[in-house]
Amino acid sequence: MSRDLLENPLCEPDELGRPIPDSPHAVSVCLPTWRDNVGYEEDDPRVHGRISTGYPRFVYNGLCRKLFSVCTERFGKPGEESLAFPTEAAARRFTDYLERHADARLPTHPFGVHNVHAVCFPREQAGVAKSGWQHCGEGISSRQAEAVLAGRAYDLGSEAKQTLRRRIAGLAGVGADDVFLFPCGMNAIYRAHRALCRLFSDRKSVQFGFPYVDSLKVQQKFGPGVHFFPRGDDDELAQLQQLLHSEPISGLYTEYPSNPLLVSPPLDRLRQLAERHDFPLVVDETLATFVNADVLPVADVITTSLTKFFSGIGDVTAGSLIVNPHSRFHAALVEELNDGDEDLFWGEDATVLERNSRDFPERMPRINATAERLAESLQTHPKVARVDYPKFRTREAYQSLLKPKAGFGGLLSVLVEDAPECAPRFFDALQVCKGPNLGTNFTLACPYTILAHYQELDFAESCDVSPFLVRVSVGLEDAGDLIDRFERALGAV
Repeated sequence: MSRDLLENPLCEPDELGRPIPDSPHAVSVCLPTWRDNVGYEEDDPRVHGRISTGYPRFVYNGLCRKLFSVCTERFGKPGEESLAFPTEAAARRFTDYLERHADARLPTHPFGVHNVHAVCFPREQAGVAKSGWQHCGEGISSRQAEAVLAGRAYDLGSEAKQTLRRRIAGLAGVGADDVFLFPCGMNAIYRAHRALCRLFSDRKSVQFGFPYVDSLKVQQKFGPGVHFFPRGDDDELAQLQQLLHSEPISGLYTEYPSNPLLVSPPLDRLRQLAERHDFPLVVDETLATFVNADVLPVADVITTSLTKFFSGIGDVTAGSLIVNPHSRFHAALVEELNDGDEDLFWGEDATVLERNSRDFPERMPRINATAERLAESLQTHPKVARVDYPKFRTREAYQSLLKPKAGFGGLLSVLVEDAPECAPRFFDALQVCKGPNLGTNFTLACPYTILAHYQELDFAESCDVSPFLVRVSVGLEDAGDLIDRFERALGAV
């Protein structure tokens, strides 16, 4: 991470396209105005011409693009592009996706270094290829691409991975053997879904509550399908109960709390349904974090994006999956997850993550406290229509699993009054880092719905996710300074 963001987390990297942080492996990019974010979604050359990096599942990292070009030169035909994957099995799963969604059965090509395999495809299928890369999270990482291009030796990162497993296990209250590591959080969810689809091949899954976009896409595009309950309220809980009396499911997926509405599901009641109807409950606790909450009493599987608060720096992606040792599905799930013993998590990424996460338990209480002060300040501001934050939404459900002296997390969403006119002005005036991602040690804001649901804004709004919502991930800055910056931005609307 660049020294300016470490020493002054509230620095304003307001240059369009600048990596956030200043690293070739940055997982965010500066989109400083509302117009820039819309331009990004609409493929505006003014915006895309300035972007060299971004969130790696959505924007191909520059180092990865260099490797893709080498692969195209070596294996491609005229009119083709290519992507690279860390293993042959991952590349084959990608070609399976292309076959299902683009009716194209393509070969994989061994690169000859570090087990990397390339897949070449017709240029007109680039959009479908990008969706497969995005949903599964199995593409090659920027550090592995860099190592391949530089001819560096293979780094297993075995010691770092074992340290990470032990660290996560200690925070979650399980054994290290029940912790599995993946190259990103979405790959942990995809891997859980693959395992459950194999265990219950003819059953649909359930998504309870409005989730992060790709969590739903994985269930929609892989396997038998999904029953979606977007509001996750009492009415939909009753509908779920009716469904379960007539149809078995492969598993129920939910977020605690949800992204971006910060709603917490009734996990105790979902646990009762899981016991009664014999299905595994998969809980993504990324926003609550291991430091704040203990979901082990209710979850069969816990997924986490380690890219976020666990890392904090914003220069590496990773994910974890925990199988509850007390779950009746434990043995079957562990067997599925160990099938083939395929490790997609690049060793150098593990080494960086291990270093980044050493102070995670010390960082979160500070982030909790600052986020709570900011949320309370915004909640009472006359120009703010709504603040989504666990303290204000489904508070009892969130607090039911909190650890002693824990907090409400570092994420909140803001909807200003007269949002169609005022939200862009508020966002443009806000003097914090602005780009996708969350959980960084510096505050990071984005017009979430524009970035995540631009092609389905009406659908998102029907689920209470406004097109004008601004999501804020709070960092380690001085709380008073941060609140002043939001006050000044609101003063501009």
